[in-house]
Amino acid sequence: MATVSLNDQSYRVGNIFCVARNYVAHAKEMGSQILAEPVVFLKPTSAVLHEGEPIRLPSWSNDVHHEAELVVLIGEGGRDIQTADALQHVAGYALGLDLTARDVQAEAKKAGMPWTLAKGFDGAAVLSRFVPADALPQPGTVSFDFYINDERRQHAETRDMAFDVATLIAWISSRFTLQAGDLIYTGTPEGVGPIRAGEHLRLVLGDLIDARFEVV
Repeated sequence: MATVSLNDQSYRVGNIFCVARNYVAHAKEMGSQILAEPVVFLKPTSAVLHEGEPIRLPSWSNDVHHEAELVVLIGEGGRDIQTADALQHVAGYALGLDLTARDVQAEAKKAGMPWTLAKGFDGAAVLSRFVPADALPQPGTVSFDFYINDERRQHAETRDMAFDVATLIAWISSRFTLQAGDLIYTGTPEGVGPIRAGEHLRLVLGDLIDARFEVV
């Protein structure tokens, strides 16, 4: 059972919603485009990997990529949540990595098959610690960075999201009933690329989050 903690409260992780192509520059680098509505896929809860745990690359992929993202923890669930009320349903925020077995994903795309294996393997939903929602009262105006061996590889300005946090919560809740403990990975900026055994990874959001991981 995957859990996350915030302010001494434990949340059982429910659904893990991941948003694809939510930054224009990333969509372009992947040869795609932003659609009129969000594109959402799911990861299993067994994919959760917490700060301090080693990232173990799957033996059946030779090309695992990092995708750094702002992650939303739902504190109060609901159905058909209005955009104006959406942020009231957020308990906290973290940074995460949506790890992707890119070679496996490419083969699945060619065959018209689901991406589940490429996106949902053990450890593919990497998480920093969570900070309370009031630490980020305007999640659409923050920036964060991802480093490999102290070299910055991704920089995100959340104002560049095609669909902001409130819009995502409203849209997802209009299709799926949100529950306390659900996570939303809100999409990655440009600069995705491979990670390899022996590398040191770091996710940074101002002075709120500085999470480090080892790839083994």
